[in-house]
Amino acid sequence: MSAGSSMAPYTEGPVWNITMVRTKAGMTDDYLKNLAGAYKSTSEAMKKEGIIMDYKILLGNAASPQDYDLLLMTEFKNMAALDDLRAKTDPIERKLIGSEAQMREGSVKRAEIREILGDKIMREITLK
Repeated sequence: MSAGSSMAPYTEGPVWNITMVRTKAGMTDDYLKNLAGAYKSTSEAMKKEGIIMDYKILLGNAASPQDYDLLLMTEFKNMAALDDLRAKTDPIERKLIGSEAQMREGSVKRAEIREILGDKIMREITLK
């Protein structure tokens, strides 16, 4: 997917990290309340510091029992913005969420109400 050639029918834009989530039956509102805490606060802090450009959550019906119903999307300026990402985000997470033990505890609680089906990194493009 390289646009190195001027023959490419598109121009490269920002890069999105997309997480596909399936909430457990009856737990969507609980998961969204959870996201309104740590996920929103850390995403807002990363946006303010210029680590990410934006973030979005898309909610919809699953097309099958194996499908996701939520997309968590984080926008980065380019692929280079992903270099040394943890070094930039770990201090924010420790400040806003707490210790590694507290972060693990939150992960365990989230696992009870949702399943991560996968992650993708995709580039936004503009057709010429």
